[in-house]
Amino acid sequence: MRDLHAIDSRLLNELKSCRAKEYDFLPREAGLRMMESAPTENHSGVSAKCRDARVEELWGLTSFFGYRTQTFVQAVNLLDRFLTIMKVQPKHLPCIGVGCLHIAAKMVEEENDVSPTHELIRISQSKFTVSDLCRMEKIISEKLSVAPEAVTALTFLRLYYPTFTFLSAGREEIPSIGRLEAQLKACLCRLVFSKAKPSVLALSLIAQELEALQFTALSEIVQQFQRHLKISDGELLHWKELVAKCMTEYCSSECNKPDNKKLVWIVSRRTAQNLQANHFSVPGLPTIPEAIWDESERTAGDNRRVRLLIYQLHPEAACVNGLLPSHSEDSCEDMSCGEDSPCGSPGSDGEGAFFLSTFLHRKK
Repeated sequence: MRDLHAIDSRLLNELKSCRAKEYDFLPREAGLRMMESAPTENHSGVSAKCRDARVEELWGLTSFFGYRTQTFVQAVNLLDRFLTIMKVQPKHLPCIGVGCLHIAAKMVEEENDVSPTHELIRISQSKFTVSDLCRMEKIISEKLSVAPEAVTALTFLRLYYPTFTFLSAGREEIPSIGRLEAQLKACLCRLVFSKAKPSVLALSLIAQELEALQFTALSEIVQQFQRHLKISDGELLHWKELVAKCMTEYCSSECNKPDNKKLVWIVSRRTAQNLQANHFSVPGLPTIPEAIWDESERTAGDNRRVRLLIYQLHPEAACVNGLLPSHSEDSCEDMSCGEDSPCGSPGSDGEGAFFLSTFLHRKK
């Protein structure tokens, strides 16, 4: 196998540059230890379980709004860094989590793709106000360096991956980048992985997957990355074992993993009384003759499509604005979006819905 340095020296320089910067974006170890040792029913500080639950909800919101993986990873990085330097009460954690996601979205996503603040609050079913969230975002921005994008495990994962695809040259079916990113998101839902250096965690994800597939030749590339980035065998083995354990638990039936979950809208009794039993059936739009298409009909057609979109996405809003007839029973609307599964479980790899269980049981 050709030497890695001879293949792309610019890649190695970029990796070393990111390796030098990654320390600036690591959460404080003392703060992480405090969260790990905090009891679950702790009203004066955030426990690891409380933090993990909040990160899972951020994953659900990321999937719902169609945000990129980078947005989620940046949000988790901001959240962990903030929690490890500030004394936070659990009741403020929802506002902090949504604030970190909104900041990350504005950093990563296109401006038109960033969800409005009030919509983000409504979908997360939070109790704080728009002004509360704006104040929290200002505090987070002042306490953390949010101008440059943080160097995260995703940064290294996307730098490592092209080398493996290039050297495999189609001879071996390597895991997709989507699968590896999904595994990274699953790992970030556990506080323990916030202790890992991003460069090591990303390489551990790839090494663990290659080892499971018994790709010996490609495993040699992992060793070359180790040598150039000065990652010890013991450090890589430690995190590789934790990744493997996380994936095993994630794939087990006992794990309440976020695959194939649906966001269920639970409406109030008053709203339910204004809905009809057949409100799930979408009325068909009349055919618009092309020969007599004019501006007024275009406007009318657009209005119908807007009402249909509101009906499909927000049945409550449609009811309030008179876009839906009345209904005598409680109702809900299932919404989902697909993404790669970390474990490739049946029905979830690229097609399953992902919404967390916390969204399933909250009532207005």
